[in-house]
Amino acid sequence: MSIRIVRLGTPRAHGEGLRIGTVRRPPRGVPKTEFASQDWYDVWYPNLAPSAETMKLGQEAETPAQWNAFMRKYKVEMAEADASRSLDLLAALSHSTALSVGCYCEDESRCHRSLLRALLAERGADIAAN
Repeated sequence: MSIRIVRLGTPRAHGEGLRIGTVRRPPRGVPKTEFASQDWYDVWYPNLAPSAETMKLGQEAETPAQWNAFMRKYKVEMAEADASRSLDLLAALSHSTALSVGCYCEDESRCHRSLLRALLAERGADIAAN
């Protein structure tokens, strides 16, 4: 068992397990009843998404310094008690349950899910290779 870091809306990998959407907003134009069947997510969990203010920093980042500012701010948010406990829970579950977390961004290296990968790894999560 392990946790996968995925792009929401892409076909599921065999044995991927529960797909958790760590995004601020649900997909536009998709009926709620079709989120899972269209490979978006099974459970929406915005608790691990960047705040609206932080997300804007990431979306507007054009330089390495701006991206680093986004990363610092997001890491501060994920150090808050509720988010930190959520990360601990997912890391622990990754050793006994197949699950995945993801976001819509095409490029993981410019997405908060790259930081989620690192934060989960720091907590000892079993992370599946892509």
